[in-house]
Amino acid sequence: MIDLNSEDLVPIGQVPALLPSRLNGRRIHISAVYRWVQRGARGRRLEALQIGGTTYTSREALQRFAADRGSEPVTMPVTSARRQRQIEAANRRIAEILKHSRPEDN
Repeated sequence: MIDLNSEDLVPIGQVPALLPSRLNGRRIHISAVYRWVQRGARGRRLEALQIGGTTYTSREALQRFAADRGSEPVTMPVTSARRQRQIEAANRRIAEILKHSRPEDN
């Protein structure tokens, strides 16, 4: 929970500028920040509060959000091409198993 007395509030719109750029040099998109607030990521939500018409988070809330997520292993998403190769490899393996399990015809 954000403590108004001790935490440094930041408007949600300024959060991408506070975060490091991704590997491709681009910043995190603002929609990702809103998604972290509304739905969360990996079971954790970014703490935020609304004052007037502006939604705020805090530097400390960002730190907590990053620390909670940092302990989980990062998995790379499976692309459709990679998934197709996995399916093809599994099908070849099944064919090998079935070929070895059938009795030979004489």
